Amino acid sequence: MSEQLKSRIESMGLVLPPAPQPAGVYKPILILENKLYVSGQGPVLNDGSLIQGKVGSVLNKDEAKNAARQVGLTMLSSIITHAPSSIKIKRVIKVLGMVNATPEFEDHPFVINGFSELMADIFDAEYGIGVRSAVGMSLPQNIAVEIEALFLLEL
Repeated sequence: MSEQLKSRIESMGLVLPPAPQPAGVYKPILILENKLYVSGQGPVLNDGSLIQGKVGSVLNKDEAKNAARQVGLTMLSSIITHAPSSIKIKRVIKVLGMVNATPEFEDHPFVINGFSELMADIFDAEYGIGVRSAVGMSLPQNIAVEIEALFLLEL
């Protein structure tokens, strides 16, 4: 990833957690032409542990929003770890946010704002905000949030 993006992350005082290893048969990232696809990422903390718990019972919506922000940091770590250093991200295209929520919880978009706000801070609102879906479901390892994304690359 470009040194410019690494510098931006550091200047914002952000600390990236370790990039997770695939938990199944898939690639963490895939580059096709001018697009960067990122597999679903969970909220990895700096010590490598995960933010876990069902939103609406164990976690409240603010804690879940922070978990979604942590997913953004995890995703950036995965990109930096697995992508060629020469790539330059131009913009966020699409985000799918999945919240491990109770059936009664209804604020999935609020939770995924944690990720989207971070991307807007890093890439600016014009390029950091793309189209998005936010849904509730059961997630592996009881993680609070999982997000996958598609980015446009500069050629």
